[in-house]
Amino acid sequence: MSDSNTISAVTRDEQGTGASRRLRRDGKIPAILYGAGKDTVKLTLDHNTLFHDLEKESFHSSILNVEVDSKGERAILRDVQMHPYKPIIMHIDLQRVSAKDKIHMNIPFHFTGGEEAPGVKLEGGIISHLMTELDISCLPDDLPEYIEIDVSGLNLGDSVHISEITLPKGVESTSVAHGGDDLAIVTCSAVRGSQAEDEVIEEVGEEAAGEEAAGEEAGEE
Repeated sequence: MSDSNTISAVTRDEQGTGASRRLRRDGKIPAILYGAGKDTVKLTLDHNTLFHDLEKESFHSSILNVEVDSKGERAILRDVQMHPYKPIIMHIDLQRVSAKDKIHMNIPFHFTGGEEAPGVKLEGGIISHLMTELDISCLPDDLPEYIEIDVSGLNLGDSVHISEITLPKGVESTSVAHGGDDLAIVTCSAVRGSQAEDEVIEEVGEEAAGEEAAGEEAGEE
């Protein structure tokens, strides 16, 4: 867990479409902070600063330090509303967290060892990522920024399923915990048009050519 991501905000009284439009013209965006048994607070954030923050993967899966009028609040990013076709943030939702209450988050996977996997190095396969993130449940202080999966031992046809990964202490997969499907996260699969497939195509072509030649000889007779 990291508290290195900080959002500076100020409270606002104005609300509605007109007020939000004026904020955006001034390079600001409207936001709300809610949860943890406290009142919802309407906030104003700096657009450009937040836009760059959103480019960081950790910003989406970390506990954020929200400084509201110089007072700190711990929160997670719950929703980001973007303009339909412009690179403009329209609104964000922040949810306060309590040290005693578990939170649900989608945490990204980081895959390592792909080039060393026997299925890739020796058998000409590729590593296919079937899932990019995992829905987990944990206390805020146990929240990981990512989950690392080592695929260096995969042979052609091997897969890694949710039940096979080792999660950090205090973290559980909500899918497995609630009896959901034990989905494959990553697999080592054959490449379409691989050498083996090319050899089969070549053999079929040779057989067809042989049959055609035999037919021509029979016609000449």
